[in-house]
Amino acid sequence: MNSSLDEARRVFKVAPFITALGCQLDKLEAGVCHSHIVLQEMHQQQDGFVHAGVQATLADHTAGTAAVTLIEQGQRVLTAEFKINLLRAAKGSALVCHSTILKPGRMLIIAESEVYARQADNSLVLVSKATVTLAVTNK
Repeated sequence: MNSSLDEARRVFKVAPFITALGCQLDKLEAGVCHSHIVLQEMHQQQDGFVHAGVQATLADHTAGTAAVTLIEQGQRVLTAEFKINLLRAAKGSALVCHSTILKPGRMLIIAESEVYARQADNSLVLVSKATVTLAVTNK
């Protein structure tokens, strides 16, 4: 098994906040990560929609995990900046995130995350899109 994929799996699972939110890893390959959260009441904001912070966290962490698949042993990535567009109010049984690396680099990695809400008929509706800039640093 590729050590960068092993490290990415480890990174995805060990963050306590991510575990508390219920984020689950679905797919991992070089430059790509897919994840999901089964939605619960705790993920809602005051009007019953998925909180923007939940969407942003899922987009950021999934992008960071995709980036880890491309770095060398002894390095890590830290989010330097992200921008999220909330396209519509999110409601459904789960949030599903697909993150891909747009531009790998030695110092900065640019990723894109698309967050979908799974509907009752199992279809996915795009609810937010994020661009994430990750700084590559030594551990």
